Amino acid sequence: MPKLRPADCPEVKLDSAAGSIEASLSREQRRGLFEKPGMVVYAIVALTSKTYTGHAEDEDKDPQVKVRVTECEVARSDEDAAALADAKRAMWRGRQIDGTLDEVGEGPQRPDAALLDITASKPTEDELKAHKRRQEDRRRAEYVR
Repeated sequence: MPKLRPADCPEVKLDSAAGSIEASLSREQRRGLFEKPGMVVYAIVALTSKTYTGHAEDEDKDPQVKVRVTECEVARSDEDAAALADAKRAMWRGRQIDGTLDEVGEGPQRPDAALLDITASKPTEDELKAHKRRQEDRRRAEYVR
């Protein structure tokens, strides 16, 4: 793997594989994205670097890395979308304060604080495991009949 000089800032390209995005979208969201150009959905994604392009020292090209969305959860309610939009705005304000953007906005600087209320109403890992056990028990009971 090539080493970057301190001044180098690689260009980031999105890999075309988007299976995790598609799997996270509801049928209605997929149709809406197609039928209503400009429609916005909010999602939490994990990006994983997959390939890079290094350049010879005497080339005048920036290094490049391709990333792929490897995990994705899309907001399926207005409440979830609002929480993700709040978190995004808080993170954006943080970048402004860090000097990445020009203007400083109002509000909290902890994006996770915007999600605390919404995540409190979502199932816990233990609740999910219990739900899966109940489903499996129902399947077994139907199989026995």
